[in-house]
Amino acid sequence: MIKRTIEISSAPTHVTSRLKQLVLERDGATIGSIPCEDLGVVVVDHPQTTYTHAALASLVESDAVMVICGRNHLPHGILLPLTDHSQVVWRIAEQVAISKPLQKRLWQQIVRAKVLAQAGNLPRDSAAYRKLAELARQVRSGDPTNIEAQAARIYWSAWLDTPDDQPPPEFRDFAPAPFRRDPDGDGINSLLNYGYAILRAAVARVLVASGLLPALGLHHSNRSNAFCLADDLLEPLRPLVDERVRELKRAGGVELTPTTKSALLSLLTLTVRYDGQTGPLLVSLHRYVASLVNCFQGTAESLEIPTRC
Repeated sequence: MIKRTIEISSAPTHVTSRLKQLVLERDGATIGSIPCEDLGVVVVDHPQTTYTHAALASLVESDAVMVICGRNHLPHGILLPLTDHSQVVWRIAEQVAISKPLQKRLWQQIVRAKVLAQAGNLPRDSAAYRKLAELARQVRSGDPTNIEAQAARIYWSAWLDTPDDQPPPEFRDFAPAPFRRDPDGDGINSLLNYGYAILRAAVARVLVASGLLPALGLHHSNRSNAFCLADDLLEPLRPLVDERVRELKRAGGVELTPTTKSALLSLLTLTVRYDGQTGPLLVSLHRYVASLVNCFQGTAESLEIPTRC
């Protein structure tokens, strides 16, 4: 079953729980009631939202994740369940015990998939596409030559440089400066940041549900980052967000609004391809993480990374 995603952003809302239902109330009246077991992600973006302890407990008991947004409307915190997976101790032991060579081979697969996905967002007859396809073939175990960074420079310089985005010849002198990726930027950057954060929360939720520790990464290792492994697995999924943001930009959506946020949240139900099958992204994440567990256990050598259909 596809888990539901809801966002609370338009008005002050009181969130409570009753009979295993998440109940949303405004001005003392119930405006919605959703079975907690049907929820995958709850995004809270209104600063006057209030909660009961029972609501939060019901969400984590149902393996749902709550994302809390800050004043800039970007996700600032995540409430995750403490896993009740039946083999959590064994899973963590396997995760801790993986060898360096295995970590490097898995990171190689992730980087190659990310670069190919970035190439897929560019016109196939472009020089940037051909260069990214060539770089993907050059990724070695552990990515010692940092192909990921080389590809990023080429990709972001060409990301919006497509026929649909080119101004008429008579206005080329007045064209805006090329897009520059800025994790702290506003405008289009804020849309990218929002989309990445939502997918990051969804990946972290599946990791915890699978009995893994999201803090122990394959490549990311910042000691202050509690989601290193989620960030590793997120990398090849970022181009899905990039493509959706570019679609929004072409439609005039260059700021975070209820409409653009809704479009980005709907990425969780986007149909993707994985292991020869197709299905919603939120479902494919479970297969993605399961393939990682199989690699940890030595029963598989390759990750089942979701790709755009």
